[in-house]
Amino acid sequence: MTRRVILRQRAQDDLRSAFQWYESQRQGLGHAFLAAAEARLESIAEFPNASRVVYRQIRRAVVSRFPYLIFYVPKAQGIDVLAVLHHARNPADWPSR
Repeated sequence: MTRRVILRQRAQDDLRSAFQWYESQRQGLGHAFLAAAEARLESIAEFPNASRVVYRQIRRAVVSRFPYLIFYVPKAQGIDVLAVLHHARNPADWPSR
């Protein structure tokens, strides 16, 4: 059963920021990033428990071809996407963002 994916505002901002950075590096690269992130989100929606738990109920999925991680919580009503971060960022910094 495919669940609905709900992007929190921070996750939307993360995606937008990454898109803009990649697009500034090479035209079209931002769109490739978004396509890879969307493909991973679709996979998460279909198989929400496939990624490993990193903290309590928070799971982490890797975006293909790009050094980004999607942090999410599977819930009965849908997938709550908390953040989309570069793999070098420390998740402990979330509150300061």
